[in-house]
Amino acid sequence: MRAAPTILHLDMDAFYASAEQAAKPSLRGKPVVVGGLGTRGVVATASYEARRFGVHSAMPMAQARRLAPNAAYLVPRFALYRTVSDQVMELLGRLSPLVEPLSLDEAFVDLEAGGVADDSRSARAIGEQLRLVIRAVTGLSGSVGLAGSKMLAKIASEEAKPDGLLLIEPGTERELLAPMSVRILPGVGPATGDHLRRAGMTVVHDLVEAGEAELVRLLGRSHGAALHRMALGHDDRPVVAERDAKSVSVEDTFDVDLHDRVRVRTEVERLAGRCVGRLRGAGRSGRTVVLKVRRYDFSTLTRSETLRGPTDDPVVVREAAARLLEAVDTTGGVRLLGVGVTGLADFTQEDLFAQAADAREAEDARQAADARKAAEAERSGDDGPDAEEPQAPDQAAAPAPDGPGSGSGEPETRRWSAGHDVRHEVHGYGWVQGSGVGRVTVRFEEPGSAPGRVRTFRTDDPRLRPADPLPLVREPPDYSSWPASLPKSLSGAGVADEAESSP
Repeated sequence: MRAAPTILHLDMDAFYASAEQAAKPSLRGKPVVVGGLGTRGVVATASYEARRFGVHSAMPMAQARRLAPNAAYLVPRFALYRTVSDQVMELLGRLSPLVEPLSLDEAFVDLEAGGVADDSRSARAIGEQLRLVIRAVTGLSGSVGLAGSKMLAKIASEEAKPDGLLLIEPGTERELLAPMSVRILPGVGPATGDHLRRAGMTVVHDLVEAGEAELVRLLGRSHGAALHRMALGHDDRPVVAERDAKSVSVEDTFDVDLHDRVRVRTEVERLAGRCVGRLRGAGRSGRTVVLKVRRYDFSTLTRSETLRGPTDDPVVVREAAARLLEAVDTTGGVRLLGVGVTGLADFTQEDLFAQAADAREAEDARQAADARKAAEAERSGDDGPDAEEPQAPDQAAAPAPDGPGSGSGEPETRRWSAGHDVRHEVHGYGWVQGSGVGRVTVRFEEPGSAPGRVRTFRTDDPRLRPADPLPLVREPPDYSSWPASLPKSLSGAGVADEAESSP
């Protein structure tokens, strides 16, 4: 535990939903829900306006629609979120070499390691400056927690939400934690929380009073001892600059259970291709391919295959995933499929080129055998399953990609996902409000503009094209000298005045 609150935790407020509100002037101040819009979709983020109706992340989208039927429901735009996240992380990197990202919108920063803070006053000043600069650069707000440990800094940022700052002075940890729910401590989820409740422990003070021996008896030596230390406010985990990813994976939940084995295999191959795309985007390779299958009865199966060495070859990963699928019983239907790669490395072994070649040869041999069977069936007049053409995947059941188009560029195959960006040759830039029955409705507005007008077009209108997201702030102020000095355009009322109003 540090003697000064020099560990900072930043958490952007309702990140996905706030980014959508900043990008779409007509949605500002209104309830917005971002997530999967299918019947089995879940909420990724809800704006604070939507949370007033009881909508929260991880909630089934169908339940969210019942609670807030008039909210705007949008598909995520990860390209935009990653861009904004990069801007925020670059700002944090100016404060310290020790920045530990937890997700796109959340990170720890060791201010002491960066030499920008060594006591409560300097830590608060940096925290307030950070909030000002983030708003100026991204147009979004973030909440800041400052404490002598990671656990307390994260708790502080949660208590400061939305758009606030809370500093926990060293020595006040136990007093602050005592009345809080046990669920606020890391590692206490619903099951552990319920177990503690049945034992008469609902707030952190109860854990301290129970003592380490009782918690060990209830939860086991490792978990019980760790929980007792956290209840006392003790946490000596350092801020780690490089959080090495352990795996890369993608998965899709389908609106309707898949029963056709050919369709299931097609989806697995598509997911394998997306997984390799992410793998290559991160500059990594992997040694173990993992297949995840959730069946109609919610039972989940995982299968894995370890290769001879790390690879980022799409053929190798696709064929490995297909082999794993052969060992899974999909009778009754499949509601979710996932493909992942673990055992990550920064290189690929040269002999994997040979492995990829072997896989291609095997695939060519399989296709040749299928062609021979089809020819024989045709000569004999057999119209059995070997002579059938595999059916293309049902576009309506497949989850939407990052952009509104299907990737082919042909108007008739485009999908217009709610919230995604478009550009019209006549009306300019806009976003999709909704689509169906051969029509797509677009609101034409840009970040920083007044709420725009709505127009409806045919889904195959050649003048309407997918577009890249626009920056939320067109001309951000120059912050190249920060944190040595605050840009003049941000100094305004001053950091000291803002600090007085913080929680």
